[in-house]
Amino acid sequence: MHFVRSVALRAVLGMALAVLGSGARAAGPAAATASLSVPSPDWRDQVIYFLMTDRFDDGDPGNNDHGAGEFDPSSNAKYSGGDLKGVARRLDYIRDLGATAIWITPPVANRWWDAGSRYGGYHGYWAENFMAVDAHYGSLDDYRQLSDRIHAAGMYLVQDIVVNHTGNFFSYAGGWDRANPAAHFQLQPDAQGRTAPTQPPFDRNDARDPGDRKAAIYHWTPTISDYGNPDQESNFQLADLDDLNTENPVVRDALRQSYGYWIREVGVDAFRVDTAFYVPPDFFADFLYSDDPRYPGIARVAALTGRRNFLAFGEGFGIDKPYSDVLERKIDRYMRDAHGKPLLPGMLNFPLYGTLADVFARGRPTAELAYRIRSMMQLHAQPWLMPSFVDNHDVDRFLAGGGQDALKQSLLAIMTLPGIPTLYYGTEQGFSEQRGAMFKAGFGSAGKDHFDTGAPLYQFIRRTTALRRTNRVFSRGTPTVLRGNAAAAGVLVYRMTQGHDTAIVVFNSSDHEALLDNLETGLRSGTVLEGLFGIDAAPPDVVVGAGGRMTMTLPARSGLVWKPARRIAAVPTVPAAVTLEALRDGDFGDDFEVHGIARDVPEFKLVVDGDLAAAQTLRPGPDGRWSAQVDTGSMVDPSIRHSLVAWSPQAVSANRSFRVARQWTVLADVSDPRGDDRGPNGRYRYPTDAGWSANRPLDIEGVRVSGAGGALRIELRMHKLVAAWNPPNGFDHVAFTIFLQLPGAAGGIDVMPFQNARLPDGMRWNYRLRTHGWSNAVFAAAGASASQDGTSVTPAAGIVVDQARNTVGFTLPAGSLGGLKSLSGVKLYVATWDYDGGYRALTPLAQSSAFSGGDGAFDPLVMDDTAVITLP
Repeated sequence: MHFVRSVALRAVLGMALAVLGSGARAAGPAAATASLSVPSPDWRDQVIYFLMTDRFDDGDPGNNDHGAGEFDPSSNAKYSGGDLKGVARRLDYIRDLGATAIWITPPVANRWWDAGSRYGGYHGYWAENFMAVDAHYGSLDDYRQLSDRIHAAGMYLVQDIVVNHTGNFFSYAGGWDRANPAAHFQLQPDAQGRTAPTQPPFDRNDARDPGDRKAAIYHWTPTISDYGNPDQESNFQLADLDDLNTENPVVRDALRQSYGYWIREVGVDAFRVDTAFYVPPDFFADFLYSDDPRYPGIARVAALTGRRNFLAFGEGFGIDKPYSDVLERKIDRYMRDAHGKPLLPGMLNFPLYGTLADVFARGRPTAELAYRIRSMMQLHAQPWLMPSFVDNHDVDRFLAGGGQDALKQSLLAIMTLPGIPTLYYGTEQGFSEQRGAMFKAGFGSAGKDHFDTGAPLYQFIRRTTALRRTNRVFSRGTPTVLRGNAAAAGVLVYRMTQGHDTAIVVFNSSDHEALLDNLETGLRSGTVLEGLFGIDAAPPDVVVGAGGRMTMTLPARSGLVWKPARRIAAVPTVPAAVTLEALRDGDFGDDFEVHGIARDVPEFKLVVDGDLAAAQTLRPGPDGRWSAQVDTGSMVDPSIRHSLVAWSPQAVSANRSFRVARQWTVLADVSDPRGDDRGPNGRYRYPTDAGWSANRPLDIEGVRVSGAGGALRIELRMHKLVAAWNPPNGFDHVAFTIFLQLPGAAGGIDVMPFQNARLPDGMRWNYRLRTHGWSNAVFAAAGASASQDGTSVTPAAGIVVDQARNTVGFTLPAGSLGGLKSLSGVKLYVATWDYDGGYRALTPLAQSSAFSGGDGAFDPLVMDDTAVITLP
């Protein structure tokens, strides 16, 4: 979109901005006090607590309801009542957790209700005035008092900001003509009847007005339909939100003016920049570093208040597939340009977030996290300034798809790796509701406050923040990955180093005891490693063995940290030995035999992929020789290199590696009627948004089931697979729920959690797969009910998508199904719906983002399903 660089227009709008700025200052108490201006910290050493203001605490019930139909704590779509005074009165709770900075969602005046989407602006990202405090949160004076109290507590204030869009005040619902932006243009009144933001120049939003079109404050465009299209990503509307023309110097002036205001007047210490991917990277060079004397760049404004290391970090929602760095590189382009010129100091580390969840919550091989750690250190100049996290307000809570043991491991990882650890409110209280309220009157609170400092997760996080803050090697050091398991959940080891300071961090992500063998520590033989931290308790001291190697057993779901002491211990000489002969070259197609010799070892274990629970116990013959058969039944990926070692507490062999290429057998190939994606009795309809209605992505057309021993592969043939939103799993606009009944297994149930339905034909499920574009989880039936998923199981399914064939495949190893040896008699049933922080809404009347034709409170959330399939 071209825009006008008229000096006269810019001068007029500049005057409007200046008037607005002075008026805003006059509206509150006298200008900001010195207590609001504090020097920047070293952000590498900080721990951020991220809270959604409306859902955190309600300090002033008098500002909750403004009579626009926007307030209803029983609805996730409306305001609940949290405000700035509520945050202020909970500072001790946040500080005692170990956080040193508080990130709040945008406090600016918002569009309160959008009738089209049936959703409210309680979250703060639908601005109508970037230089005013929203009435639901309090006043400018309330915000200043919060800032003052945060600084008095030795903490720092991070404000969420938006530079890409305003609220939804116009649309092109009837069509769009690039050459004529006035055609099909519609204004969208808010709950107060306003059809434009109140702040100049953003009030110039009517494409039918020649003057507004010439001012070019907005891109006159419709909603993004293809997130893989760079033009749409930069210039179209994100989720119907009016897209600002950030190439226009007038818009850039207004945004610098607006956000410089909060630094000067409130004392904000850092910005989180929402939806950074949807503006060109070079925008941030101007936004942060412009030398315009009237509206200087944000970093320059901050420097004038004593903040010489002002932190601005952006949101770029990008989760890479395993062993890929495509989106990691895209994120880096927002921190520095092709010539190395600095842009944003940091970006949220979404690729690390995705891999942490895959490895710790979904049981993926730890080598995937080893790769991610190496990659982020190689690609990014300052990974120490990239906030790391395990969940947030835009993704499922960690505990919605993973267990508490996995959550603790993920939290320990972000506390011991480069990046600014960021804790999403409620994690310390065990929340699984994405945007549930902490205060008892708010949404999803179950009628009670959730500020329990004695809660187990609160106490655990407090220990991890103390570990990081008292050991700078974690906040400022550099990791070297020493070990990862390429085949399965299990061992991950990295060494953190800063100068002469060193620490060793060790995880076992599996649900069983694991073997860490022959680890090359890089430390001197005899070095004493002092136990510093453990998820359950600090580990005992250990001594590095001959050649700087270590071998040890690790408890299930453990996370352990050691630091080298200055003392050196003697390394005992061990006469015992066990050997494992080298394996033949080439892949194995089935089970195979191995051989070796043991000396002074009466008994040992043959350990595959570090799994001590499944290890064979062997006894050598009188001459010390031994042989054994290696079971390859659960090895389903021919690209994975497995490990094999003979081990006893007295001796360990060399580690041998091998690969397995098994044969898959088709067990069922079933067609499903086309066009039956209309719910029970054919009465449901897709959301009116074209992504659903034009593609019918929930229509199942066939199921092919294959097996290899106890491993299961399910391939679904769909009417149309789409990936418009760039989902990491390769498809969106559909969620698959697959139920499995195992022959002879006890404890199955017939209820379909959260879907208002029961399984057909008397089927009872033992395992359930639930996956969509951004999540992939497997649950056992234990603990499941109509409102509970059940018990999380790892590893989750491997996913393979073929867009050309419209197929999506799920591979579950036998270990995910309780160590199943045969698939004979297994029953399966597949249902489709969609998922967005929960199964997507079903309403009586048509909506753009909800299914229609029923009542989601009690009608089944099933758009299409298969018959029950029984495997021969």
